[in-house]
Amino acid sequence: MLKKLGFGLMRLPVLNDKIELIDVDKVKEMIDYYMSKGFNYFDTAHVYHKGSSELIVKEVLTERYPRESFILTSKLPIFNLEKEEDMEEIFNEQLEKCGVDYFDYYLLHNVSSKHKDKFTRIDSFKFINEKKEEGKIKHIGISCHDSPEFLEEILVNHPEIEVVQLQINYLDWNNKVINAKECYNVACKYAKKVIIMEGLKGGSLLNLPSEAQKMLNDYDTSNSPLEWCFRFNYSLDNILVVLSGMNSLEEVKENIAIHDSFKKLIHEDYDLLEKVVIKISDNKNINCTSCNYCTDYCPKGIRIPQFFELYNSQHLLDNNHSLGMYYRNLVSADNIYASDCIECNSCVDYCPQHINIPEMLKIVAKFYE
Repeated sequence: MLKKLGFGLMRLPVLNDKIELIDVDKVKEMIDYYMSKGFNYFDTAHVYHKGSSELIVKEVLTERYPRESFILTSKLPIFNLEKEEDMEEIFNEQLEKCGVDYFDYYLLHNVSSKHKDKFTRIDSFKFINEKKEEGKIKHIGISCHDSPEFLEEILVNHPEIEVVQLQINYLDWNNKVINAKECYNVACKYAKKVIIMEGLKGGSLLNLPSEAQKMLNDYDTSNSPLEWCFRFNYSLDNILVVLSGMNSLEEVKENIAIHDSFKKLIHEDYDLLEKVVIKISDNKNINCTSCNYCTDYCPKGIRIPQFFELYNSQHLLDNNHSLGMYYRNLVSADNIYASDCIECNSCVDYCPQHINIPEMLKIVAKFYE
């Protein structure tokens, strides 16, 4: 039975602060410990560590362990494709770099409304189906950072998809832009196994505001912020694996200890986390309640509450992990940017929170555009 802690090869230790110079010796040590404890799921991608993530798979894994002893996932970077021939070239390059004849799981990377024309025009779904038929892929899937409606459209049109990789954590669970819960429910509706990414929200859920941390401590001092994140995700049904971008041997040991001592969340635990999310949200930059009055009077049709929700999510925590892809997905739906505001101030007259919406849109635009 597959253990649910997956090793994400995207935040590995590096040399001289250069993302492409991975510290191979440290990674070998991490992988050896991880494998020795019965774990064997590895996740990489063409673009991780500027291409070096796949490149070291052969050295740290394939040449040191029997192929059948580990599960390897990689992804096709549809955002970097220009023509149909690119897919074959990149796929063969990935097999060679990783030193394997097949991938256990192979995903279309970041299937989103922004890239819909691209992956449709060159038919990326057909490509991965063909590779599965050739035996070079065992299971096919997608990673997605888009709306539940878009995800459902993809799964309806492509029932052959077996797994969906989604951003899920307790902070994003009911977020109105990221929609983690709704996306998860769509995947479950179509009986697709879920791979969880960003369970720690880029590590930012390990550095909570003091009031939120106090709430967790007062409730149960034995659980660390890291453990709350993993317990939330491990408690979900229909999960194939929960990825962790581990950066040191100490992190590997800690993650494994949490996995092996896991206790499913109970009702009171969920109530606590909801209150913690509210406390974190008290720090939001723009006091928008998503009433949508403003959008009724915006002549440009700008998605004002959604832009503000995303910006708030970006700044709720000490978070260096950009949510820019979500901004691009929002924009791609109708090609309307925050910077399209003409400062007519019609929205301001109807805002119950008296937000200077044009000024806030300038801030959002400056950050994401």
